[in-house]
Amino acid sequence: MADETDNGENTNQDEVDNMFDETPAAAGESLDLDEISEPPELQNDDSKQYSIGEAMAEDVTAIYDIPVNVSAVLGRSTMQVSQLLKLGRGAVIELDRKVGEAIDIYVNNRLVARGEVVVVEDRLGITMTEIVKSERA
Repeated sequence: MADETDNGENTNQDEVDNMFDETPAAAGESLDLDEISEPPELQNDDSKQYSIGEAMAEDVTAIYDIPVNVSAVLGRSTMQVSQLLKLGRGAVIELDRKVGEAIDIYVNNRLVARGEVVVVEDRLGITMTEIVKSERA
């Protein structure tokens, strides 16, 4: 006769015992642990082993063509649309930063560094002075 469990369902102990009888160990066979293989995503590819500090340049070349959006924010200002429409050539907008203060460098709208504006030949450039650590875990 079937046993009754706390939740009112009937279970058959013989069916539970038969589930375990199908394993090799239950049938008297020995289980060879060397025959058990890891899933492909966990297996090591012996041809791709690197020493500590060795560059993996061949592996990262695939990401070289991925576009990223880099922004250098000199400062910010808030104004009404009516004020914005009144601006003309030569208008000066006051920013929230002082002269010589570090600018923020964003990559894909995420703050990654702070730096300074530099002149390189006849163009403006940026030199990074501080890397901002991520707050993500």
